[in-house]
Amino acid sequence: MILFPAIDLKDGKCVRLKLGEMSEATVFNDDPADQAARFEAQGFEYLHIVDLNGAFVGKPVNGAAVEAILARVKMPVQLGGGIRDLSTVESWLSKGVRRVILGTVAVRDPALVKEACRLFPGRVAVGIDAKGGKVAVEGWAETSELSAIDLARRFADAGVSAIIYTDIERDGVLMGLNLPATAELARATSIPVIASGGLASIEDVKALMRPEYRLLEGAITGRALYDGRIEPKEALRNLARAPSAR
Repeated sequence: MILFPAIDLKDGKCVRLKLGEMSEATVFNDDPADQAARFEAQGFEYLHIVDLNGAFVGKPVNGAAVEAILARVKMPVQLGGGIRDLSTVESWLSKGVRRVILGTVAVRDPALVKEACRLFPGRVAVGIDAKGGKVAVEGWAETSELSAIDLARRFADAGVSAIIYTDIERDGVLMGLNLPATAELARATSIPVIASGGLASIEDVKALMRPEYRLLEGAITGRALYDGRIEPKEALRNLARAPSAR
C-alpha cells in the first residue's frame, strides 16, 4: 500500500486547488523541488505530480519545475497533466519520470493510450477523474457521459500499470476519500487502482487497511499533508502494516 504525496503545479509553484477550480488555488511552496525533497526526507517513496496548467491547455507548461524535481529527488515520480501525444510521453519518460498519467486522451483517443502501453510497458497509468461517477476531462472543465468503470474496462488488456481515480467533488475539501466508489472500480478491473481526492486525516489512512479496501494500490494525499492534518511518519507506519489483497 503506497501513500503518494501530491505536488500540483500552477505557474511554477506548488499549490492545492479546491474542487479542481484554478481560481481556488492555495500556494504552499514557491519551490516545488524543495517540497519534493521534504517529502522524500519524510520517508515517502513515490511522488505524484500534476501539471495543472498543462491539463487545461493540453500540453506541458510547468516542465522546468518538473525537471527541477527530477534532478532533486531519487524516489520515483508519476506525472500527469497536458500529456496528449506519444512524443510527450516519450519525452517525459526519457527525462526520468517513472510513469506518465494519461487522462483526457484516455477518453478522446484510447488507441493512443494502448499504443503508449505497448511502446513503454509498465510506465503508463490512466487518470480517471469523475463527478458523480461520470468522467471529466480537459482539466475537469468538461464532464462526459462515460462512466468511470466503462472507461477502465476499455483498457482491461492494454497493459495499463495503474488507474488513479479522483472524486472531483471531494478534491481539496478534506471530505474524506470516496473509498466505496474507488473499491467498486477496483473490483471491476484487474488494473491496480489508486484512490485520490479528499483524504482528510489519519482515519482515512487507517480505513485503507480495512479488508474491503486492501485491493487498492494506495492513495494520494495533498492538502491534509500540507495543512499538517496528517503526520507523515504515523501515516506511513500505519500503511506499512497493511497487507495487500491483490
